[in-house]
Amino acid sequence: MPSPDASDPVPARRRLRLSIGAAVALGLIVLSAAVGWGILRGQASPAAVVPIEDDAQTAAPTGLYVHVLGEVGSPGLYVLKTDARLVDALAAAGGTTDAADLSAVNLARPLSDGEQVIVPAQGAPDTGGGAPEASDGLVDLNSADQTALETLPRIGPALAQRIISWRDDNGRFRSVDDLLAVPGIGEKLLAGLRDLVRV
Repeated sequence: MPSPDASDPVPARRRLRLSIGAAVALGLIVLSAAVGWGILRGQASPAAVVPIEDDAQTAAPTGLYVHVLGEVGSPGLYVLKTDARLVDALAAAGGTTDAADLSAVNLARPLSDGEQVIVPAQGAPDTGGGAPEASDGLVDLNSADQTALETLPRIGPALAQRIISWRDDNGRFRSVDDLLAVPGIGEKLLAGLRDLVRV
């Protein structure tokens, strides 16, 4: 009986097949792990967030957090550039629906951090693109229209319009004291309004 020859090609072929099989199995494991990791990293967060377009990618992310609701394509929380305006928030939220009443919001208004923007439907009460009126009886400086502002003592049509214009130009009132920045409102008038308004 002939002794097995070390140069016999059959065992070498078996080793080659085993090596190829192991390499393929290892490749499949690595590929599965990579796909799984990509799926986990790509899962949507609870709020839709628009990445900040910043040239300095090494800087810490900063921007305005704005909550967009109402008649928009994708309501949610968005992070926008610090100089963003209301039109940018609506664009980030997928634009407005056909039912949106764009005459009720000022598309050119600058936004402020922590703001909530509500785009009403046509025929809905005007909230000024902000939060609805609270039920505490106070006038909300960030959502009140001219009629509501004129219910305040010593606030006539001209001063009410100045308050709205200041809000349109500068964004939300962050505190009641911001009324001092409105032309025609001084410390004495503010003292009379302080317990009647809110932000």
